[in-house]
Amino acid sequence: MPRSTKGSHKKKQAEPRKKKVEVEEDVSPENPDAEPFAVGSTLLVRWTPDGSARLCTVIERGVGRYYVHYHDFNRRMDEWIRSDRVLEKPSKAAARKQAEPPPAEEKEEFSGGNYGRGSGALDFGRKRKITSVEDMEHDEHEGLDEASLREHEEVTKVKNVGSVELGRFVIETWYFSPFPKEVYPEGFAECLYVCEHTFSFFRHKSELVRWSKRVKCRHPPGNEIYRSEGLAMFEVDGAQHTVFCQNLCYFAKLFLDHKTLYFDVDPFLFYVLTEYDEFGYHPVGYFSKEKRSEVGYNLACILTFPPYQRKGYGRFLIAFSYALSRKEGKVGAPEKPLSDLGHVSYRSYWAATLVDHFCNHRHHHHPKALSIMELSKATSIMADDVIATLQYLGLIRCVNGISVLWADDSILAKLRVRYPIKLPAVDPSQLHWTPYVHFENKRDKFSIKAKRPTTPENNNNNNPTTTTTTDHHHNNKVIEGYD
Repeated sequence: MPRSTKGSHKKKQAEPRKKKVEVEEDVSPENPDAEPFAVGSTLLVRWTPDGSARLCTVIERGVGRYYVHYHDFNRRMDEWIRSDRVLEKPSKAAARKQAEPPPAEEKEEFSGGNYGRGSGALDFGRKRKITSVEDMEHDEHEGLDEASLREHEEVTKVKNVGSVELGRFVIETWYFSPFPKEVYPEGFAECLYVCEHTFSFFRHKSELVRWSKRVKCRHPPGNEIYRSEGLAMFEVDGAQHTVFCQNLCYFAKLFLDHKTLYFDVDPFLFYVLTEYDEFGYHPVGYFSKEKRSEVGYNLACILTFPPYQRKGYGRFLIAFSYALSRKEGKVGAPEKPLSDLGHVSYRSYWAATLVDHFCNHRHHHHPKALSIMELSKATSIMADDVIATLQYLGLIRCVNGISVLWADDSILAKLRVRYPIKLPAVDPSQLHWTPYVHFENKRDKFSIKAKRPTTPENNNNNNPTTTTTTDHHHNNKVIEGYD
């Protein structure tokens, strides 16, 4: 998805569905247990995956079925159910809900000082409790005003597609996506069939078969810029392959709640990661970035498709975005704000990258001085995000009012075990790519060449194992070094 709902581009919001699912007449509020149950009723139903009993709320009604939201699950688990799955009707279910103890409030924990939000949208001072993917609640709507949030919830509260078939996988969808009305004329489509090379979508399998016979291409459009160890990356220009990029956005929206689909994809580049074999290229995920970002974003949206999650492809996409930034000679950061999942992924990548750089620097260089700006230039991670990550790792100490980077061999050894460089990893030697050229005379403030180097005049400490530099985003002097 090119941009988040907090972006500055003009966007075309998905219109509310004009053709509603046929509903039955409301029942008298005097008898809440009479079917059909009213919208907002609490039910105890049988959850299909494990047969357990779950409390849920009726969001919308159809003929003989109800669209429900489970109380202890994220919105992605909302679904249509039939009446035969109801175990307890509203009166008993509501009483059961009131009898349950309220969830314990978690105390906020803070570690170290607070450097505020970096350009990468993270504030590592506050620790978040991260649970499993299935029951995690996201804060992806941060930044939306109340009216926009209500509009978003109303438009997207009910899924319009039950599942999609992509290649050899049938994937249950998570969220609403504003597909054209012709795709779901009855208000809901049980399954859509998607071409894994063009992302064209069809209502019937026979249509996809005919399309596949006519289209001989077995890979995404655009330029293949990377190939190594069974993975290939394609760069697709939104201005040149508009239909493909729009179809990709339609598909991705089924698994992203906090993004708004933009029909103007011209300002974006899409990077589609694929696995390849003798049958062709099979997409596993993608990320998008603006051709020119005024705030230094090197990634606008990222998604690993559900069948390929938990295989390291998400971190690979993040690492690839920074590999492009290093090729451009710039520092970069993801578009903000990040979801909880994005927060964890980026924190893990930044920590592993910085710890690996520390260890390599300590092994190959003497003296052992290292500055925040040097770390930023070497990794293409923005200085604010470097500081936030070091603070999270507990490597920053305050000595006489000055921030000092402090890490001995034992600490680095433990951190390297905790934050290893995981496979698959990006091999820079296999990246064959030229940065997008902008014919403008403006000075790029995110270029590494524009960063002020550490000079002897800035060094106000006689200790040869430390270096002093001025951080452009903070007024205070920062000293970093090993002891």
